[in-house]
Amino acid sequence: MSANPRRVASPPPRMRTAAAQRGAALLLAMLILTLVASAAAAMVWTQQRAVDLLAAERVRAQAGWILVGAQDWARLMLRSDAGRAFPPNAGWARKLEESRLSQFLAASGADGADGGSDALDLYLSGEIDDAQSRYNLRRLVADDGQPVPAEIAALGRLCVAAGADATLADRLASRLAAAWHSHEPTAPLAPQRVEQIAWLGLDAPGLQAILPYVTLLPARTALNANTAAAPALLAAIDGLELPDAQRLAQTLQRDPALSVAALRSLLPAGIALDEARVGVHSSHFEVQARLRWDDRLLEERWLFERRGVGAGAQVNLLRSDRRSLSGPGG
Repeated sequence: MSANPRRVASPPPRMRTAAAQRGAALLLAMLILTLVASAAAAMVWTQQRAVDLLAAERVRAQAGWILVGAQDWARLMLRSDAGRAFPPNAGWARKLEESRLSQFLAASGADGADGGSDALDLYLSGEIDDAQSRYNLRRLVADDGQPVPAEIAALGRLCVAAGADATLADRLASRLAAAWHSHEPTAPLAPQRVEQIAWLGLDAPGLQAILPYVTLLPARTALNANTAAAPALLAAIDGLELPDAQRLAQTLQRDPALSVAALRSLLPAGIALDEARVGVHSSHFEVQARLRWDDRLLEERWLFERRGVGAGAQVNLLRSDRRSLSGPGG
């Protein structure tokens, strides 16, 4: 006779309930610990992010004040030269190579020039450029909104010298007239800066070819022959040939003309000079400033207009553009 198998006694219901409760309590404790750890990590991240944003905002504020100082410096430089021909070889007209801010503070004897301030980690560079060294596209359109044939012909000469099609001048004048004076819904957007003429939908390679020799200023201005390149001189002086324009540009770079009469004496015989289109002085200048800190770069460009001569000269800001802002969080 075979023996009956031994039966395993089941734990009492009370013991099963206690084990289940202990397991549930353990799971609940682990869940609470996870939630607390997540909340703590989120709080730490939020606090660190707030600190980073505060530090970045503080540096941006410092950069803004430095750019205000750069504007004042540009005004001072332009005012000091008022009444004279724009000198291509002037010391202040050359580029300001990137320099650590502490160099300027040390030179001025300012406190904290030993690098202890965050502001001293900023690097400044910039340049002043004669905006009237290039042909002003504003001359292409008259006050009544009609393209000016003489100016279209002038720009056509510039286009050919720059390697673009001469017909680009006529198309550009028509598009600018429509953008500035037409009220039709299909009119192109009105450009305010020379970089924005790409909005007009013209030949991109042609526009890139003439871009170094043209500008777009708020008012019609004469070209400053002392700082102009040969293609721009071709546009401003009727009858001038390219070799003569190249020689004239080289001569004026070495020895700027101090008066229109001096400029006229440098022209080939029989070439007339229209003082409304070309001269030897400038009233519009572009100033570009760049600030770098860590891996961030802030770049701004300002357009100034100078009125008057001597100590009473006024230098007014016409336009301010932030060109780029790069880096984390920028």
